[in-house]
Amino acid sequence: MAPVFIGGAWPYANGSLHLGRLASLLPGDVLARYYRAKGEPVLYVSGSDCHGTPVAVQAIQEGVSPSDIADRYHREFADCFAQLGFTYDLYTRTDQPFHHQVVQEIFLKLLENGHLYKKTIQQTYCETDKRFLPDRYVEGVCPACGSRARGDQCDACSTILDPADLSDKTCKLCGNPPTERATEHYYLALSHFQDELTAYADKAHGWRENAVQLTKRYLEEGLHDRAATRDLDWGVDVPVEGFEDKKIYVWIEAVSGYLSASKQWAAQTGGSWETFWVDGDRDITAYYVHGKDNIPFHTLIWPAVLLGGGGLHVPDRIISCEYMTLEGKKFSTSRNWAVWVPDIMSRYQPDSIRYFLIANGSERRDTDFSWREFIHSHNGELLGAFGNFVNRTLAFITKSFEGRVPAGELSDEWKQLLTELYFESGTLIEEGRLKEALELILAQIRRANKYFDEQKPWAQIKEDRDACGITLHTCVGIIANLANLLQPFIPFSCERIRTFLSLEQPVWKLVTVSADRQIQSLSLLFERIDPKRIEEEEAALLNSRSQL
Repeated sequence: MAPVFIGGAWPYANGSLHLGRLASLLPGDVLARYYRAKGEPVLYVSGSDCHGTPVAVQAIQEGVSPSDIADRYHREFADCFAQLGFTYDLYTRTDQPFHHQVVQEIFLKLLENGHLYKKTIQQTYCETDKRFLPDRYVEGVCPACGSRARGDQCDACSTILDPADLSDKTCKLCGNPPTERATEHYYLALSHFQDELTAYADKAHGWRENAVQLTKRYLEEGLHDRAATRDLDWGVDVPVEGFEDKKIYVWIEAVSGYLSASKQWAAQTGGSWETFWVDGDRDITAYYVHGKDNIPFHTLIWPAVLLGGGGLHVPDRIISCEYMTLEGKKFSTSRNWAVWVPDIMSRYQPDSIRYFLIANGSERRDTDFSWREFIHSHNGELLGAFGNFVNRTLAFITKSFEGRVPAGELSDEWKQLLTELYFESGTLIEEGRLKEALELILAQIRRANKYFDEQKPWAQIKEDRDACGITLHTCVGIIANLANLLQPFIPFSCERIRTFLSLEQPVWKLVTVSADRQIQSLSLLFERIDPKRIEEEEAALLNSRSQL
Protein backbone atom coordinates (compact mmCIF):
# COMPACT_ATOMS: atom_id res chain seq x y z
CA MET A 1 0.00 0.00 0.00
CA ALA A 2 1.26 3.47 -0.91
CA PRO A 3 1.02 6.20 1.75
CA VAL A 4 -0.96 9.28 0.77
CA PHE A 5 -0.42 12.62 2.50
CA ILE A 6 -3.03 15.34 2.00
CA GLY A 7 -2.39 18.86 3.25
CA GLY A 8 -5.31 21.27 3.25
CA ALA A 9 -4.51 24.99 3.25
CA TRP A 10 -4.68 26.74 6.61
CA PRO A 11 -7.40 29.43 6.67
CA TYR A 12 -6.64 32.67 8.51
CA ALA A 13 -8.52 32.71 11.80
CA ASN A 14 -9.69 36.30 11.36
CA GLY A 15 -13.25 35.87 10.09
CA SER A 16 -15.86 33.35 9.02
CA LEU A 17 -15.23 31.10 6.04
CA HIS A 18 -17.02 32.01 2.84
CA LEU A 19 -17.92 29.65 0.01
CA GLY A 20 -15.01 30.76 -2.15
CA ARG A 21 -12.58 29.64 0.53
CA LEU A 22 -14.48 26.43 1.18
CA ALA A 23 -14.46 25.56 -2.53
CA SER A 24 -10.65 25.56 -2.53
CA LEU A 25 -10.45 23.26 0.53
CA LEU A 26 -13.16 20.68 -0.24
CA PRO A 27 -11.10 18.65 -2.78
CA GLY A 28 -8.86 17.55 0.07
CA ASP A 29 -11.69 15.69 1.78
CA VAL A 30 -12.80 14.08 -1.49
CA LEU A 31 -9.27 12.76 -1.99
CA ALA A 32 -8.99 11.52 1.60
CA ARG A 33 -12.30 9.64 1.45
CA TYR A 34 -11.44 8.12 -1.92
CA TYR A 35 -8.03 6.83 -0.89
CA ARG A 36 -9.36 5.44 2.39
CA ALA A 37 -12.04 3.54 0.44
CA LYS A 38 -9.22 2.11 -1.70
CA GLY A 39 -7.53 0.89 1.47
CA GLU A 40 -4.50 3.17 1.21
CA PRO A 41 -2.91 4.66 4.37
CA VAL A 42 -3.93 8.33 4.46
CA LEU A 43 -2.84 11.25 6.61
CA TYR A 44 -5.02 14.33 6.07
CA VAL A 45 -4.14 17.40 8.14
CA SER A 46 -4.77 21.11 8.33
CA GLY A 47 -5.47 23.79 10.88
CA SER A 48 -6.20 27.43 11.53
CA ASP A 49 -3.52 30.00 10.75
CA CYS A 50 -3.62 31.97 13.98
CA HIS A 51 -0.47 34.03 13.42
CA GLY A 52 -1.22 35.60 10.06
CA THR A 53 -1.27 39.36 9.82
CA PRO A 54 -5.03 39.36 9.07
CA VAL A 55 -5.58 37.97 12.59
CA ALA A 56 -3.53 40.75 14.17
CA VAL A 57 -5.26 43.41 12.05
CA GLN A 58 -8.69 42.12 13.06
CA ALA A 59 -7.66 42.16 16.72
CA ILE A 60 -6.56 45.80 16.49
CA GLN A 61 -9.83 46.75 14.79
CA GLU A 62 -11.88 45.07 17.52
CA GLY A 63 -9.66 46.20 20.39
CA VAL A 64 -8.99 42.66 21.64
CA SER A 65 -5.96 40.36 21.66
CA PRO A 66 -5.02 38.27 18.60
CA SER A 67 -5.56 35.10 20.66
CA ASP A 68 -9.18 36.16 21.30
CA ILE A 69 -9.78 36.43 17.55
CA ALA A 70 -7.96 33.15 16.85
CA ASP A 71 -9.92 31.28 19.52
CA ARG A 72 -13.25 32.48 18.17
CA TYR A 73 -12.69 31.57 14.56
CA HIS A 74 -10.73 28.38 15.13
CA ARG A 75 -13.72 26.97 17.02
CA GLU A 76 -16.03 28.12 14.27
CA PHE A 77 -13.85 26.60 11.54
CA ALA A 78 -13.58 23.26 13.33
CA ASP A 79 -17.34 23.17 13.80
CA CYS A 80 -18.03 24.03 10.15
CA PHE A 81 -15.64 21.39 8.86
CA ALA A 82 -17.20 18.77 11.14
CA GLN A 83 -20.72 19.63 9.98
CA LEU A 84 -19.60 19.47 6.35
CA GLY A 85 -18.13 16.00 6.89
CA PHE A 86 -14.42 16.83 6.53
CA THR A 87 -12.39 13.83 7.69
CA TYR A 88 -9.19 15.49 8.87
CA ASP A 89 -6.97 13.15 10.86
CA LEU A 90 -5.99 16.30 12.70
CA TYR A 91 -7.28 19.85 12.46
CA THR A 92 -5.07 21.94 14.71
CA ARG A 93 -3.85 25.55 15.04
CA THR A 94 -0.57 27.39 14.72
CA ASP A 95 -0.58 29.07 18.14
CA GLN A 96 0.17 25.78 19.92
CA PRO A 97 3.48 24.99 21.68
CA PHE A 98 3.89 21.82 19.60
CA HIS A 99 3.74 23.80 16.36
CA HIS A 100 6.11 26.46 17.70
CA GLN A 101 8.68 23.82 18.60
CA VAL A 102 8.59 22.15 15.17
CA VAL A 103 8.86 25.51 13.35
CA GLN A 104 11.84 26.52 15.49
CA GLU A 105 13.52 23.17 14.74
CA ILE A 106 13.03 23.77 11.01
CA PHE A 107 14.45 27.30 11.35
CA LEU A 108 17.55 26.05 13.18
CA LYS A 109 18.04 23.28 10.62
CA LEU A 110 17.95 25.81 7.78
CA LEU A 111 20.44 27.97 9.70
CA GLU A 112 22.73 24.97 10.37
CA ASN A 113 22.67 24.00 6.68
CA GLY A 114 23.64 27.50 5.55
CA HIS A 115 20.34 28.55 3.98
CA LEU A 116 19.66 31.47 6.35
CA TYR A 117 21.78 34.60 6.62
CA LYS A 118 21.57 37.97 8.39
CA LYS A 119 20.89 41.14 6.49
CA THR A 120 20.23 44.73 7.57
CA ILE A 121 17.40 46.24 5.57
CA GLN A 122 15.14 49.26 5.48
CA GLN A 123 11.76 48.04 6.74
CA THR A 124 8.50 49.93 6.51
CA TYR A 125 7.73 51.77 9.74
CA CYS A 126 4.61 53.69 10.76
CA GLU A 127 5.40 56.86 12.68
CA THR A 128 1.74 57.20 13.70
CA ASP A 129 1.43 53.71 15.21
CA LYS A 130 5.07 53.58 16.33
CA ARG A 131 5.74 50.12 14.92
CA PHE A 132 7.41 48.23 12.11
CA LEU A 133 4.78 47.13 9.66
CA PRO A 134 4.38 43.51 8.55
CA ASP A 135 4.03 43.22 4.79
CA ARG A 136 0.27 42.82 4.91
CA TYR A 137 -0.02 46.04 6.92
CA VAL A 138 1.35 47.91 3.89
CA GLU A 139 -0.74 48.64 0.81
CA GLY A 140 0.25 50.33 -2.43
CA VAL A 141 0.46 50.02 -6.19
CA CYS A 142 1.83 46.77 -7.64
CA PRO A 143 4.89 47.43 -9.86
CA ALA A 144 3.96 44.53 -12.14
CA CYS A 145 0.34 45.28 -13.03
CA GLY A 146 -0.57 48.61 -11.43
CA SER A 147 -3.31 47.17 -9.23
CA ARG A 148 -3.72 48.01 -5.58
CA ALA A 149 -1.84 45.34 -3.65
CA ARG A 150 -0.63 44.25 -0.24
CA GLY A 151 3.04 44.31 0.66
CA ASP A 152 3.46 40.54 0.36
CA GLN A 153 1.57 39.61 -2.80
CA CYS A 154 -0.64 41.10 -5.51
CA ASP A 155 -3.98 39.30 -5.76
CA ALA A 156 -4.52 40.65 -9.27
CA CYS A 157 -1.40 39.18 -10.91
CA SER A 158 -0.04 36.83 -8.17
CA THR A 159 3.35 38.57 -8.05
CA ILE A 160 5.21 37.98 -4.77
CA LEU A 161 6.16 41.37 -3.36
CA ASP A 162 8.07 43.18 -0.67
CA PRO A 163 6.68 46.46 0.72
CA ALA A 164 9.63 48.28 -0.84
CA ASP A 165 8.36 47.24 -4.27
CA LEU A 166 5.12 49.20 -3.88
CA SER A 167 4.55 52.81 -4.82
CA ASP A 168 2.06 55.16 -3.09
CA LYS A 169 2.35 53.12 0.11
CA THR A 170 -0.06 53.52 3.00
CA CYS A 171 -0.35 51.92 6.43
CA LYS A 172 -3.34 49.60 6.60
CA LEU A 173 -3.96 50.57 10.21
CA CYS A 174 -4.03 54.37 10.00
CA GLY A 175 -3.95 55.13 6.28
CA ASN A 176 -0.88 57.38 6.55
CA PRO A 177 2.22 57.01 4.37
CA PRO A 178 4.85 54.95 6.24
CA THR A 179 8.57 55.68 6.45
CA GLU A 180 11.47 53.23 6.58
CA ARG A 181 13.91 52.30 9.35
CA ALA A 182 16.92 50.03 9.45
CA THR A 183 16.46 46.63 11.07
CA GLU A 184 18.30 43.30 10.93
CA HIS A 185 16.65 40.07 9.82
CA TYR A 186 17.38 36.56 8.72
CA TYR A 187 16.80 35.86 5.05
CA LEU A 188 16.05 32.51 3.43
CA ALA A 189 18.40 32.05 0.48
CA LEU A 190 15.82 30.92 -2.04
CA SER A 191 18.32 31.63 -4.78
CA HIS A 192 20.32 28.62 -3.49
CA PHE A 193 17.52 26.40 -4.75
CA GLN A 194 17.05 27.90 -8.22
CA ASP A 195 18.47 24.93 -10.14
CA GLU A 196 17.03 22.27 -7.82
CA LEU A 197 13.54 23.77 -7.90
CA THR A 198 13.68 24.26 -11.67
CA ALA A 199 14.47 20.55 -12.09
CA TYR A 200 11.72 19.69 -9.57
CA ALA A 201 9.10 21.80 -11.39
CA ASP A 202 10.13 20.40 -14.77
CA LYS A 203 9.34 16.89 -13.53
CA ALA A 204 6.09 17.90 -11.86
CA HIS A 205 3.16 15.58 -12.47
CA GLY A 206 -0.36 16.15 -11.26
CA TRP A 207 -0.16 19.94 -10.87
CA ARG A 208 -3.04 22.10 -11.97
CA GLU A 209 -2.17 24.19 -15.00
CA ASN A 210 -2.25 27.44 -13.04
CA ALA A 211 0.44 26.04 -10.72
CA VAL A 212 2.58 24.92 -13.65
CA GLN A 213 2.44 28.29 -15.39
CA LEU A 214 2.85 30.51 -12.33
CA THR A 215 5.75 28.49 -10.96
CA LYS A 216 7.44 28.53 -14.35
CA ARG A 217 7.10 32.33 -14.41
CA TYR A 218 8.75 32.76 -11.02
CA LEU A 219 11.60 30.45 -11.97
CA GLU A 220 12.21 32.20 -15.29
CA GLU A 221 12.32 35.56 -13.51
CA GLY A 222 14.81 34.13 -11.01
CA LEU A 223 14.14 33.37 -7.34
CA HIS A 224 14.81 36.15 -4.85
CA ASP A 225 15.87 35.64 -1.25
CA ARG A 226 13.11 36.49 1.21
CA ALA A 227 13.02 37.68 4.79
CA ALA A 228 12.48 34.79 7.22
CA THR A 229 11.96 36.96 10.31
CA ARG A 230 9.94 40.07 11.04
CA ASP A 231 9.54 42.68 13.79
CA LEU A 232 6.27 41.38 15.22
CA ASP A 233 4.82 40.76 18.65
CA TRP A 234 2.53 37.86 17.61
CA GLY A 235 3.93 34.61 16.28
CA VAL A 236 6.71 32.05 16.74
CA ASP A 237 9.82 33.30 18.53
CA VAL A 238 13.12 33.29 16.64
CA PRO A 239 15.29 30.78 18.58
CA VAL A 240 18.52 32.74 18.15
CA GLU A 241 20.26 35.00 20.66
CA GLY A 242 19.82 38.66 19.82
CA PHE A 243 16.58 38.10 17.92
CA GLU A 244 14.32 37.63 20.92
CA ASP A 245 12.12 40.58 19.91
CA LYS A 246 11.41 39.16 16.44
CA LYS A 247 9.20 36.39 15.08
CA ILE A 248 9.60 33.80 12.35
CA TYR A 249 7.87 35.12 9.26
CA VAL A 250 4.42 33.60 8.77
CA TRP A 251 5.03 32.52 5.18
CA ILE A 252 7.65 30.06 6.46
CA GLU A 253 5.81 29.27 9.67
CA ALA A 254 2.36 28.54 8.22
CA VAL A 255 3.47 26.03 5.56
CA SER A 256 5.56 24.30 8.22
CA GLY A 257 2.23 23.49 9.84
CA TYR A 258 1.84 20.53 7.49
CA LEU A 259 4.83 18.88 9.14
CA SER A 260 4.03 20.02 12.69
CA ALA A 261 0.45 18.75 12.35
CA SER A 262 1.75 15.39 11.09
CA LYS A 263 4.11 15.10 14.05
CA GLN A 264 1.36 16.18 16.46
CA TRP A 265 -0.98 13.54 15.00
CA ALA A 266 1.72 10.92 15.51
CA ALA A 267 2.32 12.04 19.11
CA GLN A 268 -1.40 11.87 19.89
CA THR A 269 -2.19 8.57 18.14
CA GLY A 270 1.03 6.58 18.18
CA GLY A 271 1.09 6.70 14.38
CA SER A 272 4.19 7.17 12.25
CA TRP A 273 4.57 10.61 10.71
CA GLU A 274 7.70 9.35 8.93
CA THR A 275 5.53 7.03 6.82
CA PHE A 276 4.17 10.09 5.03
CA TRP A 277 7.32 12.25 5.00
CA VAL A 278 10.48 10.15 4.77
CA ASP A 279 11.28 8.62 1.40
CA GLY A 280 12.75 5.16 1.20
CA ASP A 281 11.10 2.04 -0.12
CA ARG A 282 7.72 3.76 0.30
CA ASP A 283 6.06 5.29 -2.76
CA ILE A 284 4.62 8.38 -1.04
CA THR A 285 2.13 10.64 -2.81
CA ALA A 286 1.72 14.10 -1.27
CA TYR A 287 -1.23 16.29 -2.25
CA TYR A 288 -1.52 19.98 -1.35
CA VAL A 289 -4.97 21.54 -1.69
CA HIS A 290 -5.43 25.33 -1.77
CA GLY A 291 -6.41 28.37 -3.81
CA LYS A 292 -4.34 29.80 -6.63
CA ASP A 293 -3.16 32.68 -4.45
CA ASN A 294 -1.16 30.15 -2.43
CA ILE A 295 0.63 28.52 -5.37
CA PRO A 296 4.19 29.91 -4.92
CA PHE A 297 4.19 29.07 -1.23
CA HIS A 298 3.50 25.40 -2.04
CA THR A 299 5.49 24.95 -5.25
CA LEU A 300 8.60 26.98 -4.38
CA ILE A 301 8.90 28.14 -0.77
CA TRP A 302 7.72 24.98 1.01
CA PRO A 303 9.79 22.67 -1.25
CA ALA A 304 12.82 24.90 -0.60
CA VAL A 305 12.28 24.67 3.16
CA LEU A 306 11.92 20.89 2.96
CA LEU A 307 15.00 20.48 0.79
CA GLY A 308 17.06 22.91 2.86
CA GLY A 309 15.94 21.48 6.17
CA GLY A 310 16.89 17.88 5.59
CA GLY A 311 15.35 16.32 2.50
CA LEU A 312 11.81 15.43 3.55
CA HIS A 313 9.25 14.49 0.88
CA VAL A 314 8.29 17.44 -1.31
CA PRO A 315 4.80 18.08 -2.77
CA ASP A 316 3.79 15.79 -5.62
CA ARG A 317 0.36 17.00 -6.66
CA ILE A 318 -0.80 20.60 -6.46
CA ILE A 319 -4.59 20.94 -6.40
CA SER A 320 -4.80 24.72 -6.76
CA CYS A 321 -8.29 26.03 -7.47
CA GLU A 322 -9.08 29.11 -9.49
CA TYR A 323 -11.35 31.73 -7.93
CA MET A 324 -15.05 31.42 -7.28
CA THR A 325 -17.16 34.54 -7.78
CA LEU A 326 -20.56 35.34 -6.32
CA GLU A 327 -23.38 36.31 -8.67
CA GLY A 328 -20.69 37.36 -11.16
CA LYS A 329 -18.69 39.51 -8.71
CA LYS A 330 -15.58 38.80 -6.66
CA PHE A 331 -16.12 37.73 -3.05
CA SER A 332 -15.42 40.69 -0.78
CA THR A 333 -15.47 40.44 2.99
CA SER A 334 -15.07 44.20 3.37
CA ARG A 335 -18.22 44.82 1.31
CA ASN A 336 -20.00 41.79 2.81
CA TRP A 337 -20.38 40.37 -0.68
CA ALA A 338 -20.11 36.76 0.37
CA VAL A 339 -22.05 33.63 1.24
CA TRP A 340 -20.80 32.74 4.70
CA VAL A 341 -20.43 29.04 5.46
CA PRO A 342 -22.13 29.09 8.91
CA ASP A 343 -25.07 30.94 7.36
CA ILE A 344 -25.68 28.65 4.38
CA MET A 345 -25.24 25.58 6.57
CA SER A 346 -28.03 26.79 8.84
CA ARG A 347 -30.53 26.37 5.98
CA TYR A 348 -29.22 23.76 3.55
CA GLN A 349 -27.95 20.19 3.67
CA PRO A 350 -24.17 19.76 3.76
CA ASP A 351 -24.34 17.38 0.78
CA SER A 352 -26.11 20.03 -1.29
CA ILE A 353 -23.27 22.46 -0.57
CA ARG A 354 -20.55 19.87 -1.21
CA TYR A 355 -22.19 18.70 -4.43
CA PHE A 356 -22.56 22.19 -5.90
CA LEU A 357 -19.00 23.25 -5.07
CA ILE A 358 -17.57 20.13 -6.73
CA ALA A 359 -19.93 19.93 -9.71
CA ASN A 360 -19.24 23.60 -10.40
CA GLY A 361 -15.65 23.51 -9.23
CA SER A 362 -13.14 26.13 -10.32
CA GLU A 363 -10.60 23.54 -11.41
CA ARG A 364 -9.47 25.16 -14.67
CA ARG A 365 -11.12 28.57 -14.68
CA ASP A 366 -13.02 30.91 -12.40
CA THR A 367 -16.58 29.77 -11.68
CA ASP A 368 -19.60 31.50 -10.22
CA PHE A 369 -21.90 30.76 -7.32
CA SER A 370 -25.45 31.90 -7.86
CA TRP A 371 -28.44 31.07 -5.72
CA ARG A 372 -30.40 30.15 -8.84
CA GLU A 373 -27.85 27.56 -9.95
CA PHE A 374 -27.41 26.23 -6.41
CA ILE A 375 -31.10 25.56 -5.90
CA HIS A 376 -31.65 24.24 -9.43
CA SER A 377 -28.64 21.95 -8.96
CA HIS A 378 -30.12 20.51 -5.78
CA ASN A 379 -33.60 20.04 -7.21
CA GLY A 380 -32.53 18.80 -10.62
CA GLU A 381 -29.46 16.63 -10.03
CA LEU A 382 -29.40 15.56 -6.40
CA LEU A 383 -33.15 15.24 -5.90
CA GLY A 384 -34.41 14.71 -9.45
CA ALA A 385 -31.78 12.23 -10.63
CA PHE A 386 -30.01 10.53 -7.73
CA GLY A 387 -32.55 10.90 -4.93
CA ASN A 388 -35.40 9.94 -7.24
CA PHE A 389 -33.69 6.74 -8.39
CA VAL A 390 -32.92 5.63 -4.83
CA ASN A 391 -36.36 6.50 -3.48
CA ARG A 392 -38.50 4.97 -6.20
CA THR A 393 -36.50 1.75 -6.16
CA LEU A 394 -36.54 1.24 -2.39
CA ALA A 395 -40.10 2.53 -1.98
CA PHE A 396 -41.31 0.05 -4.64
CA ILE A 397 -39.61 -2.81 -2.79
CA THR A 398 -41.10 -1.64 0.49
CA LYS A 399 -44.58 -1.58 -1.02
CA SER A 400 -44.51 -4.68 -3.25
CA PHE A 401 -41.91 -6.99 -1.68
CA GLU A 402 -42.52 -6.37 2.03
CA GLY A 403 -39.35 -4.30 2.24
CA ARG A 404 -37.05 -7.21 1.34
CA VAL A 405 -34.63 -7.10 -1.57
CA PRO A 406 -35.93 -9.62 -4.14
CA ALA A 407 -33.78 -12.34 -5.69
CA GLY A 408 -31.68 -11.50 -8.71
CA GLU A 409 -28.19 -10.73 -9.93
CA LEU A 410 -26.45 -7.83 -11.60
CA SER A 411 -26.18 -8.45 -15.34
CA ASP A 412 -22.75 -8.74 -16.93
CA GLU A 413 -23.44 -5.43 -18.66
CA TRP A 414 -24.06 -3.59 -15.40
CA LYS A 415 -21.09 -5.29 -13.71
CA GLN A 416 -18.85 -4.10 -16.53
CA LEU A 417 -20.30 -0.58 -16.51
CA LEU A 418 -19.84 -0.21 -12.74
CA THR A 419 -16.38 -1.77 -12.71
CA GLU A 420 -15.27 0.65 -15.42
CA LEU A 421 -16.89 3.49 -13.49
CA TYR A 422 -14.80 2.72 -10.39
CA PHE A 423 -11.63 2.71 -12.47
CA GLU A 424 -12.35 5.76 -14.63
CA SER A 425 -13.77 7.99 -11.90
CA GLY A 426 -11.02 6.90 -9.50
CA THR A 427 -8.34 7.82 -12.03
CA LEU A 428 -9.92 11.27 -12.43
CA ILE A 429 -10.10 11.79 -8.66
CA GLU A 430 -6.41 10.91 -8.28
CA GLU A 431 -5.62 13.52 -10.94
CA GLY A 432 -7.66 16.15 -9.10
CA ARG A 433 -10.30 16.21 -11.85
CA LEU A 434 -13.18 15.88 -9.42
CA LYS A 435 -15.73 17.65 -11.56
CA GLU A 436 -15.22 15.20 -14.43
CA ALA A 437 -15.35 12.23 -12.04
CA LEU A 438 -18.68 13.42 -10.70
CA GLU A 439 -20.02 13.94 -14.22
CA LEU A 440 -19.14 10.33 -15.10
CA ILE A 441 -21.01 9.02 -12.08
CA LEU A 442 -24.02 11.21 -12.86
CA ALA A 443 -24.12 9.83 -16.40
CA GLN A 444 -24.57 6.33 -14.94
CA ILE A 445 -27.28 7.59 -12.60
CA ARG A 446 -29.15 8.84 -15.64
CA ARG A 447 -28.58 5.45 -17.31
CA ALA A 448 -29.95 3.74 -14.21
CA ASN A 449 -33.09 5.91 -14.26
CA LYS A 450 -33.53 5.06 -17.94
CA TYR A 451 -33.18 1.35 -17.13
CA PHE A 452 -35.88 1.65 -14.45
CA ASP A 453 -38.21 3.43 -16.88
CA GLU A 454 -37.63 0.93 -19.67
CA GLN A 455 -38.15 -2.11 -17.44
CA LYS A 456 -41.41 -0.65 -16.07
CA PRO A 457 -41.48 -2.56 -12.76
CA TRP A 458 -44.95 -1.17 -12.08
CA ALA A 459 -46.14 -3.19 -15.10
CA GLN A 460 -43.81 -6.16 -14.52
CA ILE A 461 -45.22 -6.74 -11.06
CA LYS A 462 -48.58 -7.52 -12.63
CA GLU A 463 -47.26 -9.74 -15.41
CA ASP A 464 -44.10 -11.44 -14.08
CA ARG A 465 -43.24 -10.98 -10.42
CA ASP A 466 -39.86 -12.71 -10.77
CA ALA A 467 -38.84 -10.44 -13.66
CA CYS A 468 -39.87 -7.43 -11.59
CA GLY A 469 -37.75 -8.75 -8.74
CA ILE A 470 -34.71 -9.04 -11.00
CA THR A 471 -35.21 -5.44 -12.16
CA LEU A 472 -35.40 -4.17 -8.60
CA HIS A 473 -32.48 -6.31 -7.43
CA THR A 474 -30.42 -4.81 -10.24
CA CYS A 475 -31.41 -1.32 -9.17
CA VAL A 476 -30.48 -2.07 -5.55
CA GLY A 477 -27.09 -3.34 -6.74
CA ILE A 478 -26.57 -0.11 -8.65
CA ILE A 479 -27.58 1.93 -5.60
CA ALA A 480 -25.15 0.04 -3.34
CA ASN A 481 -22.29 0.82 -5.72
CA LEU A 482 -23.37 4.43 -6.08
CA ALA A 483 -23.15 4.68 -2.29
CA ASN A 484 -19.46 3.78 -2.66
CA LEU A 485 -18.78 5.92 -5.71
CA LEU A 486 -20.47 9.03 -4.38
CA GLN A 487 -19.35 8.87 -0.76
CA PRO A 488 -16.26 11.05 -1.34
CA PHE A 489 -18.56 13.74 -2.72
CA ILE A 490 -21.84 13.51 -0.76
CA PRO A 491 -21.03 11.34 2.28
CA PHE A 492 -24.13 12.00 4.38
CA SER A 493 -26.57 10.76 1.75
CA CYS A 494 -24.41 7.73 1.04
CA GLU A 495 -24.26 6.91 4.75
CA ARG A 496 -28.06 6.97 4.87
CA ILE A 497 -28.19 4.55 1.94
CA ARG A 498 -25.86 2.23 3.85
CA THR A 499 -28.32 2.43 6.73
CA PHE A 500 -31.30 1.67 4.44
CA LEU A 501 -29.57 -1.44 3.06
CA SER A 502 -27.34 -2.42 6.04
CA LEU A 503 -24.24 -2.08 3.86
CA GLU A 504 -20.63 -2.39 4.96
CA GLN A 505 -18.25 0.57 5.01
CA PRO A 506 -17.41 2.02 1.58
CA VAL A 507 -14.85 0.29 -0.62
CA TRP A 508 -13.64 1.28 -4.08
CA LYS A 509 -14.67 -1.86 -5.95
CA LEU A 510 -17.79 -3.59 -7.22
CA VAL A 511 -20.09 -4.85 -4.45
CA THR A 512 -23.19 -7.02 -4.59
CA VAL A 513 -26.27 -7.10 -2.39
CA SER A 514 -27.74 -10.34 -1.14
CA ALA A 515 -31.42 -11.13 -1.65
CA ASP A 516 -33.92 -10.95 1.20
CA ARG A 517 -32.09 -8.05 2.84
CA GLN A 518 -34.54 -5.94 4.84
CA ILE A 519 -34.76 -2.25 3.99
CA GLN A 520 -34.43 -0.20 7.18
CA SER A 521 -35.77 3.24 8.11
CA LEU A 522 -36.44 4.39 4.55
CA SER A 523 -36.89 8.14 4.08
CA LEU A 524 -36.29 10.68 1.33
CA LEU A 525 -32.63 11.48 0.72
CA PHE A 526 -33.43 15.03 -0.36
CA GLU A 527 -36.33 17.43 0.00
CA ARG A 528 -37.29 19.79 -2.78
CA ILE A 529 -36.23 23.42 -2.25
CA ASP A 530 -38.95 25.88 -3.19
CA PRO A 531 -37.67 27.97 -6.15
CA LYS A 532 -39.11 31.02 -4.38
CA ARG A 533 -36.06 30.76 -2.14
CA ILE A 534 -33.93 32.02 -5.04
CA GLU A 535 -35.39 35.52 -4.89
CA GLU A 536 -35.38 35.48 -1.08
CA GLU A 537 -31.67 34.57 -0.95
CA GLU A 538 -30.74 37.10 -3.62
CA ALA A 539 -32.62 39.83 -1.79
CA ALA A 540 -30.98 38.91 1.51
CA LEU A 541 -27.55 39.07 -0.13
CA LEU A 542 -28.18 42.54 -1.55
CA ASN A 543 -29.64 43.73 1.74
CA SER A 544 -26.64 42.54 3.76
CA ARG A 545 -24.36 44.52 1.46
CA SER A 546 -26.45 47.69 1.59
CA GLN A 547 -26.43 47.71 5.40
CA LEU A 548 -22.66 48.28 5.57
